[in-house]
Amino acid sequence: MTDTPLLSSLHLPEDIPGLSLPLKQELAQELRDTIIRVVTQNGGHLAPSLGVVELTIALLSCFDPAHDPIVWDVGHQSYPWKLLTGRADRFDTLRRYGGLSGFPNRSESPYDYFGVGHASTSISAALGMAAARDLRGGREHVVAVIGDGALSGGMALEALNQAGGMGNRLIVILNDNKMSISENTGALSRFLSRNLSHSTVMHIKQHVAKVLSRLPKGDSIVDIIRKGEVSFKSFFTPGMLFEAFQFNYIGPINGHDIAQLERHLEAAKQLDMPVLLHIRTRKGKGYGPAENDPSHFHGISASVADEIDVPPQPAGWKPSGPGFSRAFGEELCRLAEKNPRIFAITAAMPDGTGLQGFHERFPNRFADVGICEEHAVTFAAGLASRGFHPVVAIYSTFMQRAYDQIIHDVCLQNLPVTFCLDRAGLVGEDGPTHHGAFDLSWLRVVPNLTLGAPRDEASLKKALDIALAMDKPVALRYPRGSGRKLDASRLRFAGSIQHPGSYPPPGEGQLLLRGNSKVCILAAGQRAFPCVEASLYTAEKTGLLASVFDVCWVKPLPEKQILDIAAQSDALLLVEESSRLGGFSSAVLELLADHDALGHLKIRRLGLPDRFIPHGPVRRLRADVGLNVSGIAAALKELLSHAAPADEKA
Repeated sequence: MTDTPLLSSLHLPEDIPGLSLPLKQELAQELRDTIIRVVTQNGGHLAPSLGVVELTIALLSCFDPAHDPIVWDVGHQSYPWKLLTGRADRFDTLRRYGGLSGFPNRSESPYDYFGVGHASTSISAALGMAAARDLRGGREHVVAVIGDGALSGGMALEALNQAGGMGNRLIVILNDNKMSISENTGALSRFLSRNLSHSTVMHIKQHVAKVLSRLPKGDSIVDIIRKGEVSFKSFFTPGMLFEAFQFNYIGPINGHDIAQLERHLEAAKQLDMPVLLHIRTRKGKGYGPAENDPSHFHGISASVADEIDVPPQPAGWKPSGPGFSRAFGEELCRLAEKNPRIFAITAAMPDGTGLQGFHERFPNRFADVGICEEHAVTFAAGLASRGFHPVVAIYSTFMQRAYDQIIHDVCLQNLPVTFCLDRAGLVGEDGPTHHGAFDLSWLRVVPNLTLGAPRDEASLKKALDIALAMDKPVALRYPRGSGRKLDASRLRFAGSIQHPGSYPPPGEGQLLLRGNSKVCILAAGQRAFPCVEASLYTAEKTGLLASVFDVCWVKPLPEKQILDIAAQSDALLLVEESSRLGGFSSAVLELLADHDALGHLKIRRLGLPDRFIPHGPVRRLRADVGLNVSGIAAALKELLSHAAPADEKA
């Protein structure tokens, strides 16, 4: 920390209140320099954290973080908080395997009062803490920091409603930078941006004063108006909204002025009621590229590879295409050219889900609803009920938030909505709040829903074609990044590789590799080709080649094909990058049990264990849970030792 002499010299966070304003401003610059240096190396949420540097210093100047809970929403903006609450000496490990989490984490620090990663939770959690304080007679302050993007989430508005009704002493800081990940959308965002220009206000004041001064007692009326000027302006600005929620509204104020922030925070502490402090900040503040393109620099990838202590993977593969998100967006645009009933919906993720191109080409058939996943699904249901076929593209981890709407508003009514769950499986450095670990488990139990798991970009395009030709609910789940494609010329047994020319309809799967042993791997989704690699790699060592079958659809399963495979096999290896509890392998076991087909089979299951997987490089995480090629090969080798060759009679 030699390049941050002030930050390195402080006993944090205790020393911050005693610093002079010039030293706090110097500290702000050191924080920015550190965040830029580390995040451009490790990856992470750069622009949001740069925007709240002064706010973080002001919070730690006005509150005692050892006793006053400060709850950050989402956590994209928590890096200054980490640096100033005793983690500066470990900040270089941010988002590295075994290092600091990219989000607030209760197990990481006593100053992280609430673990987050999904938006719009802070006010609810803080209100719960305030209610607990009042029930036990405490006097600590409770603060929630929420962005204007997260405020658009229904949960945040529900919490504001209850907080105003309960009247507990609570401070909500609205960090208004007109952004979530991309630019905010919707009426609430426009309302928060409302303000009267200084010239307009002056013109109105002068005109009103001139007219009233001519009336009897007009001077008295003018004096009353001047005293009520704050109320007059709040009628035209966001104060009107929050006053309706029974909050005492303060603002908007400059969120990069430490002295002004401290003055208003101290005032908020004196009020025995819910208070909302509205601050205006610039996302990416202090770093030119991030200020000019805050969407791009919201979250950035690492510039150097993390050290990964895992064995090298067997050779023989290459990326299968441009990436699942891009392939999805391209195919949806192609289909929308021919089908005017297609309508695309996302929740604050037009870029991440690959829908930006669709938005540009079909603006009247696209909606970014903001951070409102529940609304996105029911909005889609309404469209579907009137003859459209909506496609709802949301990350797997965020689609969890709309589970009731998927069941009640779409599937119960059997409406033609296609759900595209991006980032299914392990996502890497964002960690357990963002891994798409559970979608197969919670989706496959819903009646009327067809559930597909395409293995690569070409399969995704074909599965999307099939889904949009169906007049019922369909969900497709696929991972981040690119799929894998075999370079068969480099491998023995290449002649055994099958080359399916199309993607099958629901209820059918595809044989990818025909083996010479009585062992078969049943795979779901993007682990299918790594299973082929593992089988070929193991065959090179043992001479025994396991078959590989891609189920393609987890619901309905290709039941007849699976039962035929089971009857011809001694052992099955079931592989999925999803929770083993209730997921694909559970579905196969249920099928075999229902048909009394388990007795003679030796079965092993590979998937995500019953624990939250930490953050780290995906390659390392897959190695940890045995879902890389080496892990699959090791499980396969054990099964092959107990199985007969394919031509030997059982």
